[in-house]
Amino acid sequence: MSQLQFKAYFVHLFTALGAACAMLAAFSAAEGDWHRMFLWILASIIIDGIDGPLARRFDVRTHAPRIDGVILDLVIDFITWVFIPVFALFQSGLMTGWTGWVAALLITPVSALYFADTRMKTDDGSFEGFPGAWSMVILVFFALTPPVWLMLAVIVVLTPAMFLPLRFIHPMRTKRWQIVTLPVTLVWIFCAAATLLRLETALTQWGLGLSSAYLLTIGMVQQLFPARR
Repeated sequence: MSQLQFKAYFVHLFTALGAACAMLAAFSAAEGDWHRMFLWILASIIIDGIDGPLARRFDVRTHAPRIDGVILDLVIDFITWVFIPVFALFQSGLMTGWTGWVAALLITPVSALYFADTRMKTDDGSFEGFPGAWSMVILVFFALTPPVWLMLAVIVVLTPAMFLPLRFIHPMRTKRWQIVTLPVTLVWIFCAAATLLRLETALTQWGLGLSSAYLLTIGMVQQLFPARR
């Protein structure tokens, strides 16, 4: 095995560490330790943000073709971005009664379809439709504990939005306005980590809410104001 092949397969191994984070998150969820569960999911999100540039840097499609990095990434993403967070939303009692059932049984099958959608990526590196980032949405629910009706409304809006012609940015791949997007993403990660480590303040709560609003809407703003050629 050449040095380039070794590095390329090591990138796949790094991506697969997200599955280990998912398992540890599941263990924490089974124990009802939601803070620790989201810490492991946050770790998987960080891995997910790093492995893409590494995969392109070491050209894994050429040097490690036996492993399909796209499929590997999608499998881990569905577990960490959808399945475990939705389980936590239901099991924690944050959405009680019929609202929890509706949320769980609405999000999971529609998200499964979205993750198999061949048109989910756009030419500029953004997502076509809401990218099923339920771990981020539900983490904000846990941090800010909005009213049940508001959480249900967000879910009812975002679920069909996965298949609507709306743009949602990818912080690492969408180059337009990335000079703003990357710092905002770091603010979101910092505020999320502070919340999960029980170090939240009013400032971190505002930071989490505002950075979430930016990441959720800035792709649609870019649609309204297309880049000049």
